[in-house]
Amino acid sequence: MPELPEVETTRRGIEPCLAGHRIEDLLVHERRLRWPIPDDVQALVGATVSSVTRRAKYLLINVPTGAALVHLGMSGSLRIAPRDEALRKHDHVEMMLSSGGVLRFHDPRRFGSLLWQAIDAPTHPLLARLGPEPLSDAFDAAHLFLATRKRNVAIKVLIMNAAIVVGVGNIYASEALFQAGVRPGRAARRVTRDETLRIVEAIKTVLSRSIEQGGTTLRDFVNSDGTPGYFKQSLAVYGRTDLPCSRCGSPIRQRVLAQRSTFWCSLCQR
Repeated sequence: MPELPEVETTRRGIEPCLAGHRIEDLLVHERRLRWPIPDDVQALVGATVSSVTRRAKYLLINVPTGAALVHLGMSGSLRIAPRDEALRKHDHVEMMLSSGGVLRFHDPRRFGSLLWQAIDAPTHPLLARLGPEPLSDAFDAAHLFLATRKRNVAIKVLIMNAAIVVGVGNIYASEALFQAGVRPGRAARRVTRDETLRIVEAIKTVLSRSIEQGGTTLRDFVNSDGTPGYFKQSLAVYGRTDLPCSRCGSPIRQRVLAQRSTFWCSLCQR
C-alpha cells in the first residue's frame, strides 16, 4: 500500500501541473471504488485548482468551493497524461485540465477513493480524528511519551495508530524502530523518555529520506511520472528475513504483529 512518502511524492509530482489550472471536465468511468464516487465531486468542474495538499495519506485537490479527497488505496496512482493518450485498463477517473493535459486516477484493485469535502461543511469524518503529521513540530518526544504511558500495546502498533501520528505505515515503522534501537514488540509503556526521542527522530529521518528517494516500490507503487521509488534499496530490516543485519551481522528476524509482518534485529533492538 502506498504510504506517506509515496503519497507526498505523488503530491509533489502533480501539484505543478494542477495549481492555477481550471478543471474543464470530470469523467468518471468507474465509480465503484472503496466507496462509490459521489456526484458531489462534479463541483470540481469549472473550478481552478489553488493547491494540492496532503493530510496523512489523503491528497486534497483544493478549489475555492472545497476539496477532492483522494486516497490511493493499495494500488492506486495519479498521472498527468496528454488528452490523446489512450486510456489504460483501470483508468477510472479523468480530470480534463485547461492546460490541455488530463489527470488520470488508475486503480486496478479499486481500494482507492475519490470523495468531496465542501468548504463550508464540517471536517470530513476520514480526516477529523487524525493525529499530528510526523514531519511537523507537533509530533515530538513529549507527545509520543505521553501517548505511551499506561499502554500495553506494542510500540510498533502504537506508532502506526493514526490517532497518535499519521502516515507511519508498516515499512517505515519497522525501519524507524531499527534506527532507534527499540524492539517493535516491546510494550509502549516500557519505552523510556529517551527512547521516545530516538523514535521520533528516527521516524522523521526515515520518512524524509524516503520522500527524497521517491518512496518505496514493493509491488504496485509508481510515482506520478510512472517511475518507481528507490527507497527499497535502503531498507535495513523490512523484507530482509534471515539476511545479516547491516550493523552486527545477526540474521534479521520476522514475526507477525497485529496482523502485519514485522522485522527486527534481536541484538541491535532492545
